[in-house]
Amino acid sequence: MRKYKDSFETILERLHLAIRKNGLKNSRQRENILKILYEHGGHLSPDEIFAMSRQNNKGASLSSIYRILAFLEKEGFVLSIEVDTNGRRYEVAGGFHHDHIICMECRNIIEFYDEEIERLQEKLTDSYGARLVSHDMRLFVICSDCLKA
Repeated sequence: MRKYKDSFETILERLHLAIRKNGLKNSRQRENILKILYEHGGHLSPDEIFAMSRQNNKGASLSSIYRILAFLEKEGFVLSIEVDTNGRRYEVAGGFHHDHIICMECRNIIEFYDEEIERLQEKLTDSYGARLVSHDMRLFVICSDCLKA
């Protein structure tokens, strides 16, 4: 499982504050979606989250999953990455920085961190007299398993 900077309990405390700030009622479904992403490690589609949430909540709907994901992303609890034209995949925000390698065939996502790439990005932005604030690197590939098939 991925390592997060915060415990799930700490994330839930922040979620409850955000819910109150937005004048919403507490929702087990919001907590359940965050728990699914936290425990799975992320990169789940809304359909996958829906299927997993139905195991605990038969009344869950796909439209509510999309609504909750939009709220969680707006409030900074989850991040989405666009994998392809089929939509986004979600992961819990607040983990350690990483980039993604995405297979265009099987849609597998591999997280990676490379110190040299990070240094090169800093060097490049410095050469423009700028300060790097954030970045999102996605490398689209055909993985070795798909190449063999």
